[in-house]
Amino acid sequence: MTARRAERRSQFIAAALAVFTEKGYARSSVADVCAAAGLARSQFYAEFASREDLLLALYDQIQSDAREAMVAALAEVASSELRDLVAAAMEAFVESIGADPRRAQISYVDIVGVSPRVEQHRLDQRVVWAGFFESTLRGVMGEGFEPPGGYPLAATAFIGALTALVHQWSTTDPRPPVTGLVEVMTTLLSALARDASET
Repeated sequence: MTARRAERRSQFIAAALAVFTEKGYARSSVADVCAAAGLARSQFYAEFASREDLLLALYDQIQSDAREAMVAALAEVASSELRDLVAAAMEAFVESIGADPRRAQISYVDIVGVSPRVEQHRLDQRVVWAGFFESTLRGVMGEGFEPPGGYPLAATAFIGALTALVHQWSTTDPRPPVTGLVEVMTTLLSALARDASET
């Protein structure tokens, strides 16, 4: 992909974030997105087959940004204590997805129930997150670590709690201090790890 084409694609994704969250995905159009991006319909269709494809690209970008933010945060932590590592990762996740309510809206509201294809894609992203959860936790706790119930159940429980809390936090007005949210998730994951390591 050329630099110019990559820039256009980024413009459309940024425009989609603004348009979909302001008008609602169902009420928006390709013309709305093109107007917001300052680009032509022909340029849109050179990048995306449909408005739904653009929604998926936006959703994937938000999820990818969050994972990259967490990896970067973990790399900066000098401590090897699980609680310190979890706190850094949670802060990075909240900042990436929750600090901008529009990103949380796309991730937890607008993406739901659009079509069977989008629902499957959303479920597939959960699998990606579960794999990320497992690989990250193994990296911290060691390859032999196994959380209560095994990784599939532990990942489902943790990811479900995290997404629900971040969505609630990002849409609360005024938003409570982020430290409370981070403390809840840090305590939850630390308990999972501690309970497993002590058995």
